[in-house]
Amino acid sequence: MRLDKYIAQTTDLSRALVKLALRNKRVLVNGEPVKDASLHLAPSDSVQLDGERLSPVGPRYFMLHKPLGYICATVDNDHPTVLELLDEPNQKILHIAGRLDIDTTGLVLITDDGQWNHRVTSPRHDCEKTYYVTLANDLVADAEAKLQAGILLKNETQLTKPATLERLCRNEVRLTISEGKYHQVKRMFAALGNRVVELHRERIGAITLDDALAVGHYRPLTEAEIQSIQ
Repeated sequence: MRLDKYIAQTTDLSRALVKLALRNKRVLVNGEPVKDASLHLAPSDSVQLDGERLSPVGPRYFMLHKPLGYICATVDNDHPTVLELLDEPNQKILHIAGRLDIDTTGLVLITDDGQWNHRVTSPRHDCEKTYYVTLANDLVADAEAKLQAGILLKNETQLTKPATLERLCRNEVRLTISEGKYHQVKRMFAALGNRVVELHRERIGAITLDDALAVGHYRPLTEAEIQSIQ
């Protein structure tokens, strides 16, 4: 890995500040000052910044209870992002595994492990997601059968994959899907002649939102939760 990239990933410094630190001889590699940002490091190399040895951060895995009004993005000029709810170093290398809309609440997974992120989000892995859905109107009688058979969404050419519906009361349901199309849950119920009023994600794969986790709070995943995503 290039020296400048290594420093950027192990500190909160921007690339510009990394270059400035190198020019000012604040960086030592194996005890010697280095100014070459393109230097390729060996696994055994020791890097110090201002006398402190740098070590890679991660891999890190978190679950967050997303509130309303936050978007699942790293940076946004108009709305707060879910990463702003984290008190963690070097947030710029964290990624959101399974995004939610600004008006959707519930479970969000955040990691700096790219392969793990891919296993959560890739359509090939069929990672199930379960949502608690509040609808504007009573659900049609044959909704279960239609969702299980697949629904043709507006502007799509293929049916959705089979989904499982659990009725909780006349206009509240629990829906489990294995895809992640754009606004999929809202579009599925729109195709059934209904409208989603509230949407809350409860589960991704075998990872369920912790009941003890307050809205806007987060915690590290347990080892069992991490290993459940394969």
